[in-house]
Order: sequence, then structure tokens, then C-alpha cells
Amino acid sequence: MAPLFDYHNVEEKVDEEENEEDEELLTLQLFTGNGSTRTPQQSPLLISNRTNLLAASKEVHMTSSQSSISLAASTSTSTHKASAAGHSRSCRVRRSSVQIPKEEGSEYIPAPYPWATRKRALVYSRHYLLSHGINTISGAVQCKRCDVKYEIEYDLQEKFAQVATYVSQHKSAMRDRAPAIWMTPTLTDCKSCGQTNCVKPLIDKKRSINWLFLLLGQMLGMCKLSQLKYFYKHTKNHRTGAKDRVLYLTYLGLLKQLEPDGPFDI
Repeated sequence: MAPLFDYHNVEEKVDEEENEEDEELLTLQLFTGNGSTRTPQQSPLLISNRTNLLAASKEVHMTSSQSSISLAASTSTSTHKASAAGHSRSCRVRRSSVQIPKEEGSEYIPAPYPWATRKRALVYSRHYLLSHGINTISGAVQCKRCDVKYEIEYDLQEKFAQVATYVSQHKSAMRDRAPAIWMTPTLTDCKSCGQTNCVKPLIDKKRSINWLFLLLGQMLGMCKLSQLKYFYKHTKNHRTGAKDRVLYLTYLGLLKQLEPDGPFDI
């Protein structure tokens, strides 16, 4: 912004020049002896200087006013734009975050095994399986020594009788806790390398866990706690606690699925 012109300084300069001219005229009269009094006339040069100074002051004042108006208009425009931008941001509608359900949230899946239903962690009853000619239950295993993978089969009737008898004989002593034989199961011997207690079941994704195979082989203890909780999550029995507690409930839950009328109430 250009500085404003000072009118007072201009007028003081003009008055000083007039006083100097009057003093020169008075000195001339005294020197010539002319005592007549007359109104001193200003010289054309002084009048011209005063006119130029006043015109310059007006021009500077007009320039300063125009600069002030331009600055004010620019500031107002910037403020309006900022206000409009803020209003636009405040009026902007946020997109609603739609969460796509995970695959695990679906209740029904393709049946991973002939003895498993389409519902997660649910197997058919023993009566259903026998009536449909399913007498053996197979599962994939791997040797921890030689890493050889193969399948082993269990006789449904024989293995179910072993587990059911053990539970009926020891249930009261278990006190809702899995015994050590379930927590650290004895594994089968490898038919490839001949090593003992080294063949473990292959447990991959939770949705494809072979629950009935693990039950009959009494190898549910090879599952992690999170995998056991998955079983109860999808059987509508939300359980918490230590692994021996959840493991015990998993055994009874699967026995109840196989024999709904059996003494396997939780």
C-alpha cells in the first residue's frame, strides 16, 4: 500500500514561501524608501508551485485510496473463498464404510467330508452315517520324523465305543477338565520310517478341520485353543477358559452330535 500524502506539510511549505516573499518585498520598500502600503502580490512562480503541490497531493491521495480499496476487495474475496471452501468441506457427505463380511461369518459351507454337514463344525449322527454306508472315517496325517504324508482310517463303530466308554467311566473324575491323555495325546507310529509316537494329524484351515477323525483318534488335543473356540463359536456354545476346559467340552460336544440321546450332556 502506498503511503498517504501529508497535506499539512504541503501547506506549511507554501506558507513559508509566502513569508519569504513578503520579507523580500518589505526589504525592497525600505531600501527604495517607498513607504506606500499595498497588498503584496504573489509571484506567478509561487502560484504555479502551490498548484503543482496540491495537484500532486490529490493524485497521491487518490492512488492511496484506490490501493486501499483494491486491498480490501482482495481480502474480502480471499475470505469469501476460504469461507466457501470451509462450507463445502463441512457439507461434504462422508462415505459410509460398508464392511464386507468375512468368509468365516457364513454359517453354511460346502461339506468338507462325507461325514460332515454343510454347517461349520457339525457332523452327522452315528445312525445317519451307518444308514448311509459310512463305516470308516479317514484323515490326512504326516510323520514328524520323515515328513511323509498319508491317510489312515478308523472304524466308526470301534473307535466311537472306545471314546464313549472312556468318557462314561471317567466323566465324574474329570471335573469338567480334559485329562492328560487328551491334552497330550499318544500319536500313532509311522508306517514309513517306523518311528513311534510321531504321526500327527494335518490341521489346516479351521473350516476344513476333520473333527470326527480327531475325535475317534482322540487327537483333539493337537488343536490350538483358537481352533477349539472356533468349534464352539459355530455350535452356538460360546465358551471361554483354559485349554483343558475347552478341550473337555469339545469332546462332549462331538459325542453329543454323534449320539444325540447319549449321556454326553455338558
